[in-house]
Amino acid sequence: MTVAAAGPVFSLREIPFSHRGSWFGFSPVVAEKTYAQDVHLVSHQTGMHPILRLAPTAEAAVTATPHLLTWAGDDGRIDLAYENPDTVRVRGSGLGLRLLAADPVLTPFSGPYFYQDPADGSYVFTVYQTGRRYRVTLLGGQAEHLGAQALGTAERGLVLGGAWEIAIEEYETARAPYTSTDTFEQVAKAARAEFDAFAAAVAPWRSDRTPAAELAAYVLWSATVRPAGFVTRPAVLMSKHWMDKVWSWDHCFNAMALAEGLPDLAWDQFRLPFDHQDAAGALPDSVTHSEILYNFVKPPIHGWAVRHLPPALGTYQLLERWTSFWLDARRAPGRELPHYQHGNDSGWDNATTFDPERVVESADLAAFLVLQMRELARLAGDPDMSARWTEQADRTRDALLAELWDGERFVARGVHSGRTWSSSSLLDLMPIVLGEELPQPIRAALAARIERHLTAFGPATELPGSPHYLDDGYWRGPIWAPSTVLIEDGLRRAGYPDLADEVSARFRALCEKSGFAENFDARTGEGLRDRAYTWTASAYLILAAAHERRTGAGAVTGPRAATSD
Repeated sequence: MTVAAAGPVFSLREIPFSHRGSWFGFSPVVAEKTYAQDVHLVSHQTGMHPILRLAPTAEAAVTATPHLLTWAGDDGRIDLAYENPDTVRVRGSGLGLRLLAADPVLTPFSGPYFYQDPADGSYVFTVYQTGRRYRVTLLGGQAEHLGAQALGTAERGLVLGGAWEIAIEEYETARAPYTSTDTFEQVAKAARAEFDAFAAAVAPWRSDRTPAAELAAYVLWSATVRPAGFVTRPAVLMSKHWMDKVWSWDHCFNAMALAEGLPDLAWDQFRLPFDHQDAAGALPDSVTHSEILYNFVKPPIHGWAVRHLPPALGTYQLLERWTSFWLDARRAPGRELPHYQHGNDSGWDNATTFDPERVVESADLAAFLVLQMRELARLAGDPDMSARWTEQADRTRDALLAELWDGERFVARGVHSGRTWSSSSLLDLMPIVLGEELPQPIRAALAARIERHLTAFGPATELPGSPHYLDDGYWRGPIWAPSTVLIEDGLRRAGYPDLADEVSARFRALCEKSGFAENFDARTGEGLRDRAYTWTASAYLILAAAHERRTGAGAVTGPRAATSD
């Protein structure tokens, strides 16, 4: 019954086992920073919810590869593979399995109810937390059931032993009895073929020089969900751990990583937040299965991102409304520069730039809008509209240089107080994204300061010598993927390719050492927070593809570099 378990091999404590399109995965991570002893089926419909606990009846080691999850011990083995996005097949030989409801308590408004369906003999958990059903169909062997029709607190589920096989499905209210003519080997082989095709599309250039590329592709593939709820398109969630949303700037990096190999999926990523653009033109802060949040926004990097995507109809209209939001709703009377209302709007939630005040005109925001307006001028198709956007971009750039450059560095300005200040945050250096648009002395000053932020693993978000630096301080020290990609691109276009190369090389080496965490300790390189973050995987793919292209290491047709070669 052996199925080949070709790599990459990964730890379930770091990356969940899942399948493109599925809303559930298998992991011991059952809540934010919460690790269970056993692997759980964890669903992300209506939030992150552990549904079923998979407990082998004897000690067994767990191994995960893109197509196969295996428990192996002295008594035997259990294998699990996805048959399709809502169905898995599980089989065991010698090693038994206790498949139990993760929550033992059923109340009138929460928990699982478990029963045997008289129509087909399957066993069904119907779960309040997700509002979905989980059907277990016995395909071979014997099963003992526990707690069928029980109310209140009870152990509910199945005990499987000997040689056995089951199918587990997630669905809404009813469906035809489960049937399949495929063997387990065929199911696993098909799952592997699906992943291999995805990896070949997004990273055809991968080789021994890019040892993390295949795992990066898996992180993206496995975090993709099919349309459901408020998720209007196939979407790459930021993670199938607790960061199971699409935030309205994270999605840009995933779109860029997918752009060359899977352009339709890339544009789905880009357009998803725009499907929920509000009447003012603002994008939501985040979108997930059952929730859209508008209490904050995210920075307008979308014009910058579009430059790295293949052409598509309708792009101008999306960017025009989003840009007009900043010009109409986020400029104080008589002011040329737009403002953030909180650090969360910038994506750098707690950066030290926002310590003195939160309602702030900042240099990064103005720089991103200049790039976005340049893109609108290029896309307008009408000479008058193009000239209008060019003029507005020039005005914003000139105001940025006149009002927020103090001769040595960019400062932030409080909208209410009018006072200015500088900080030791990397955020203050983000105007490097303007590249060649900046005067050479300013480019040189920014590049020198960026170099001071560069640790052995990449650019720290707070100057390492700052009294505000924290090893696990979110945006007050750790290395992040988006800031790294934006800075690498800006440095290259500003005429500092050697420094850009160093930023790229250190971050790629960091991912190869520490995986694809939400962020990383800038001193040690340790992965922090959510450990299976898709924009980190995408950043690796973007930078690795660009490096392979620049060095001529084989034909590169993967993600467009976020750089000008």
